[in-house]
Amino acid sequence: MKIRMILFFIYFLIWTLLSWPFDSEHALIGIVVSIFVTFVTGDIFTHSPAIFKRPLRYLWFLYYIPVFLWECFKANLDGAWRVIHPDLPIRPGIVKVKTTLKSDTGLTFLANTLTLKPGTMTVDIDRQNGFLYVHWSIVRTQDVDKATEMVVAKFERILKRIFD
Repeated sequence: MKIRMILFFIYFLIWTLLSWPFDSEHALIGIVVSIFVTFVTGDIFTHSPAIFKRPLRYLWFLYYIPVFLWECFKANLDGAWRVIHPDLPIRPGIVKVKTTLKSDTGLTFLANTLTLKPGTMTVDIDRQNGFLYVHWSIVRTQDVDKATEMVVAKFERILKRIFD
């Protein structure tokens, strides 16, 4: 129950920041939505409640946000250049990359991060063997280790400190 209260306050804080400026109507809707989301997702986060007690994880998450935004910005510029280039220099394909993330939340976060980054999209996760299958718009290598370093390594190092 304690974890659900923490989740409620986190969700309400996020709602408040996203619906700024603060007023009573937004606060009431935020309370209702936060209760609903806590009810729906509470079981996901209560498997290992100790992760909420380590403030260093929150700092790593705050570090992760600008890293992701910067990588996304660079990928957008690269994608725009490829689209306007007369030869359309792309070599799409699916590559297999290795991951050491173990938690469902960490794997989901990594998969969504890759999908949100232009030029890549996570197609499948092989949790037992620790592989992600990623569609890459410009396949530079089929080697698992090199592709892992190019596609997921930067994000995985940070996400491992947040979720595992």
